[in-house]
Amino acid sequence: MLAVLTLALRVTGARGEPTADARSAASRCRGLGAVTNSVPAARRLTLLSSFNASLDASLEADGLKRGALKALLLRYWDRLRSSFWFVPAAMACSAVALAVCAVAVDRAVGEDWLQRLGWSYSGGAEGASLLLGTVAGSMIAIAGTVFSMTLVALSFASSQLGPRLLRNFMRDTANQLVLGTFVATFVYCLLVLRTIRRADEVAFVPHLSVSIGVLLAMVSIGVLIYFIHHVSVSIQADEVVARVGRELDDGIDKLFPGHLGQAGSDVSKNPGESDLPARFACEARPVGALEDGYLQRIDADALMALASQEDLLLRLERRPGHYLVKGQAMVMVWPGDRVTESLVERMNAAFLLGNQRTAAQDVEFSFQQLVEIAVRALSPGINDPFTAIACVDRLGSGLCRLARRDVPSTLRFDREGRLRLVAPGSSFAGIVDTAFNQIRQCARANPAVAIRMLDAIAQVAGQVQSAPDAACLQRHAGMIVRGAREAVPEADDLLAVEAAFMAATQALRALDG
Repeated sequence: MLAVLTLALRVTGARGEPTADARSAASRCRGLGAVTNSVPAARRLTLLSSFNASLDASLEADGLKRGALKALLLRYWDRLRSSFWFVPAAMACSAVALAVCAVAVDRAVGEDWLQRLGWSYSGGAEGASLLLGTVAGSMIAIAGTVFSMTLVALSFASSQLGPRLLRNFMRDTANQLVLGTFVATFVYCLLVLRTIRRADEVAFVPHLSVSIGVLLAMVSIGVLIYFIHHVSVSIQADEVVARVGRELDDGIDKLFPGHLGQAGSDVSKNPGESDLPARFACEARPVGALEDGYLQRIDADALMALASQEDLLLRLERRPGHYLVKGQAMVMVWPGDRVTESLVERMNAAFLLGNQRTAAQDVEFSFQQLVEIAVRALSPGINDPFTAIACVDRLGSGLCRLARRDVPSTLRFDREGRLRLVAPGSSFAGIVDTAFNQIRQCARANPAVAIRMLDAIAQVAGQVQSAPDAACLQRHAGMIVRGAREAVPEADDLLAVEAAFMAATQALRALDG
C-alpha cells in the first residue's frame, strides 16, 4: 500500500492538489488494490512493480507530448510577436466589444441620466453622425500615415544598419500599439455610427458611446505625438546599438548558465572525465532533421524525458544558430538499434527550426547583430566609425559579462545519475572570434576603431578567470596590432595603436601573475 501512495504523490500538483494524471492514477490504484488483496504477497509485489513501470511510461509520454506542444506554441508566439498585424487585430476586436457594450448601456440607461453627468455628449443625431464620421475618417488617414512612417523607418534600418535588424523593429510593441490605437478608434466609431437613428425614424442617439468616441480621439492625438517622438528616437544608430546590447545582456543572463547543457547532478564540467561508452562511436545512429532551416530552440527537458523513457544516450551534433539541411544529423542516439520512425518524429518535435536565427537560445546571434552594424558602418558607402566604436563598446560590455559567468556543463544526467545528454554549447573563445574577427578585418586602416578594440580587450582582461581565455584575448590583440602595422600609414597613429596594445598586454599579463 505504501508503494501505491508513493505513486499517487508523484503525480500531484505543486500545491499538493491531485492533477488529472493523479486522479487517473488513483482510479488505477483502487483497481489494483482490489486485485492484489486476493493474490499472494510475491505476486502482489510483481503487480506493483509492473504498475509502477506502466505509470512511469504514461507520465513520461505525457511529458513528451507537452514538450512538443510547448515547442509548437513557442514557434507561433514568436511569429505573432514579430508580426505587425496581431496587436492591431486584437485591439480592433476589443473595439468591437467596447462598441457593443457601450451601445447596450445607452439603450438600457437612457439619455436623461447620461446628460446629468455633464461630460457626455448632449447633441442630436446629426451632430453625432458628423462627429463620429469625422473621427473615423481622420483615424484611417492617420493610420495610413503611421504605416508609411513605419515603412520609412524599416527601410532606413535595412539599408543603414542591416536587414536582420528589421525583426527588432517589427517586434517593437510601441509601433504595434500605435497602429492598433488608430485602427481600434476607427472601428469603434464606425460601429457606433451605424446605430444612430434620426427623428424621422425611431430616434436614438448613443450619448455615452459618442462620448467614448471623442475620448478615444483625444487619446489617439496623444498617441500620434508619442509615435512621432518614438520613431525619431528609435532610428538613431546609438539607440539601435543600445537596444541590441540590452538584448545581448539578457541573453547572457539567461543562457550562462543556460538551460542547455546544465548538469543535473554534481559532476565535473569536463566531459573528458565522464567518457562516452566505448561502443558509442560505432553503434550510435544519427537522427536527421525533417526539414531545412535554422535551429532556433532545443527543448532539452523533452530530450531528457525521451532518453530516460527509452534508456538512450543522446549527443547533440548541432546547437541553436546552426543551419540544418533536411536529413542532416542533429543528434546521435545510442544504442542505435532502438531508433524507430516514431522515435525520430518525437525527437524532431524537440527541435524548433525556422527561416532565420533568433536570440532565444543563440547568444552568438546578438553578438553578430552588433558586428553587422559595425561592419556596415565601416563600409566605404557609409563610413561611420563612431557607430562602429559604439558597437565595439557594447561588444566589450557583453564579453565582460560573459567572462564572469561559468560555462555550463555539456553533460546532463537523470535522477539516477546516468548520463543521458551531451549538449555542446558556445565557448568563450568562439564568441570572442565572432565579436572581433570581422570588425578587425574591416578596421585594419582605421586607428580609432583598432584602439577601441584593444581598449575593450584590456577591459575584458580584468574579468577573465582562466589562462585559455586570456590566451584567446592575447591572440586577438596581436592580430589587431599586426593589421594596423600593415595598413596604417601615419606613424603617430600607429604609435597610439601600439600603446593601446601594450596596455592590453599588461592587463593580460597581470592575470598570469
